[in-house]
Amino acid sequence: MTHNCIHWFRKGLRLHDNPALVAALRDCKQLYPVFILDPWYPSNTKIGINRWRFLIGALKDLDCSLRKLNSRLFVVRGKPGEVLPKLFLKWKITRLTFEVDTEPYSLRRDKDVLKLAEDHGVEVIQKISHTLYNLERIIDENNGKAPLTYVRFQSVLKSIGPPKRPVPAPTLENMEGVSTPCTDKEDNKYCIPTLEELGQNPQLAHPELFPGGEQEALRRLDQYMDQPAWVCSFEKPQTSPNALSPSTTVLSPYVTFGCLSARIFWWRLHDVYKGKKHSQPPVSLHGQLLWREFYYTAALGVPNFNKMEGNPVCTQVDWDTNPEFLAAWREARTGFPFIDAIMTQLRQEGWIHHLARHAVACFLTRGDLWTSWEEGQKVFEELLLDADWALNAGNWLWLSASAFFHQYFRVYSPIAFGKKTDKRGEYIKKYLPLLKKFPEQYIYEPWKAPRSVQEQAGCIVGKDYPRPIVEHEVISKKNIQRMKAAYAKRSPEIDGSPTKEKGGKRKRESIKDMLTKKRNTCA
Repeated sequence: MTHNCIHWFRKGLRLHDNPALVAALRDCKQLYPVFILDPWYPSNTKIGINRWRFLIGALKDLDCSLRKLNSRLFVVRGKPGEVLPKLFLKWKITRLTFEVDTEPYSLRRDKDVLKLAEDHGVEVIQKISHTLYNLERIIDENNGKAPLTYVRFQSVLKSIGPPKRPVPAPTLENMEGVSTPCTDKEDNKYCIPTLEELGQNPQLAHPELFPGGEQEALRRLDQYMDQPAWVCSFEKPQTSPNALSPSTTVLSPYVTFGCLSARIFWWRLHDVYKGKKHSQPPVSLHGQLLWREFYYTAALGVPNFNKMEGNPVCTQVDWDTNPEFLAAWREARTGFPFIDAIMTQLRQEGWIHHLARHAVACFLTRGDLWTSWEEGQKVFEELLLDADWALNAGNWLWLSASAFFHQYFRVYSPIAFGKKTDKRGEYIKKYLPLLKKFPEQYIYEPWKAPRSVQEQAGCIVGKDYPRPIVEHEVISKKNIQRMKAAYAKRSPEIDGSPTKEKGGKRKRESIKDMLTKKRNTCA
């Protein structure tokens, strides 16, 4: 039997290592590659112009690659539950394929889509390829609980073995006998969106440093894999948060959007490491991919993972509500140049180094402003190119010392920390040019400069650049005591992995049970 098949692109915006796409081509007569512009996302999440632009670039690149295979991308507008049944009938679809997605909304969406597909007699095939492993299996191997320490997580993975090898991208040979019918009218109807259509003003966008798309992702991967000494010696904590150009790979946006397969990244690193002395997890590049997997697994196994309330692993903290503090932090007006430079880079470029994320997250939460990490999570969600539901929540839980990391007394100084790797403040001068004429002894603390120095620099603190909104040395000590009090109220079981039945398998419905119906297959 031959099939008319929709392959539904979601996060896996690539041809390489796309097992669901490969499954779509098996016994396929007509292939319809589809991306759905789902209104749920802009209505329920924050998406800034840089991330929209990255998505458009990724879709254009994907469409270009598909056209080389005599196919194309159909960008469909609407709710999946409404548009897919119409496409099933219009294109006489008999098979639907897509990549497994474990985010809460995605699980609800896919459960509904599976029922609709069954009602229309459409076979559904799902494949795991956004993560290195089957996350359900990791949880099952840990007695039905999500591992909540990196060490425990690594121990579980040892029993599973290495990730699966990636599958090759489809070729013209694989497309033999497969067509993608499309009329001129449909060509316009299913075109790739513009920034204007998405409610964005292109004139407000800064220069694009990290263009979206699979080809750019593979180019950047090749660029780093061609530097084996750098790859083998890479240790994340030794890289600089305030280098003038990135000191890490900046491949995270490409992995987030699925322009780059995590498994391709893993096995390319494996090939570089082979026979050489190299750094190890958690600080190595392999270690960074495992951190991603760690948070994905925790997000699947922990209820309300992106919230404080109802989250069984999160310390309950009586955070302050201060809109002025939050706005000053978000808009780079805290009066601390290192913090403001980082937030400026984030807004302009859509990316900041992970240690820079540490600094601004600590400052907003337990360090200085005592504002809920959930507020910071929203800002990162909007501005980061690599904003990822599981990683964003997990990192904010960690950096606010609400979960995973419990040394709340270790606070990043908004002054001293940046000096470690950039004593002269070149990073501050780049992103806050208003301060570029300050002598280096004042660049991190311009409020300490004599009035004459401020005048000579052309920047008066309190007029041209804000005074510090808090006194760090005083407030950080007070906040340590507040955190100590919050920890004293914690449940003794808060560090354990949540499970309905202690020591047993989880009782909640698994993804496989949830999404797999009589007519559907899942791998």
